[in-house]
Amino acid sequence: MTYIKTDIPQPGIVELLFYKGSTGKALSKLAHTLLHGPSQLTLGERELIASYVSDLNKCEFCHESHSASANFHLNDGGNTVDSLKIDPDKALVSEKMKSLLKIAGQVQKSGRDVTLEAIESARHEGASDEDIHDTVLIAAAFCMYNRYVDGLGTNLPAEKEEYLTMGKRMAKIGYKYPPLFLRKFVIWTMKRNERKKLRASS
Repeated sequence: MTYIKTDIPQPGIVELLFYKGSTGKALSKLAHTLLHGPSQLTLGERELIASYVSDLNKCEFCHESHSASANFHLNDGGNTVDSLKIDPDKALVSEKMKSLLKIAGQVQKSGRDVTLEAIESARHEGASDEDIHDTVLIAAAFCMYNRYVDGLGTNLPAEKEEYLTMGKRMAKIGYKYPPLFLRKFVIWTMKRNERKKLRASS
């Protein structure tokens, strides 16, 4: 159960994004900029960082949804995400990406845990300063998103098929928030769809 009353029948962070429009719009814009904005890292690589950090933070909703988006971008049936969960050192990614994910894992523990050795290792594997910058910022931002979700008790999982739909939508259109004047209509639609789902399952 969510720690606060939102009256928004949505899993994970979606509930919070629509609970308060001003913060929801700002957080959505940040996610869209980080994961779909200009970067030398591919869309799939950035989603992989978001998925990896969310898994380290044990934030199920964020991990599963961003894994689904990464899977769509990478088009490998989830093999890369699965390999990363089993052993990051043997994951099905480039050596450069392994070194960047190591930095992301250090950020997940604490910004102060990022070592010069890890930075130099990433540079040795071909990472640019922008690659390193974007990795640190995505990792730091997703620690915030994960703590936002868990701190308000909204880390409720979605159905497995819902993650697939979410991942495809996130991969294609990103994280743009609807205009604030449409927010009430979107919430009404969410509630209507939830009522339909409940009737269908009863």
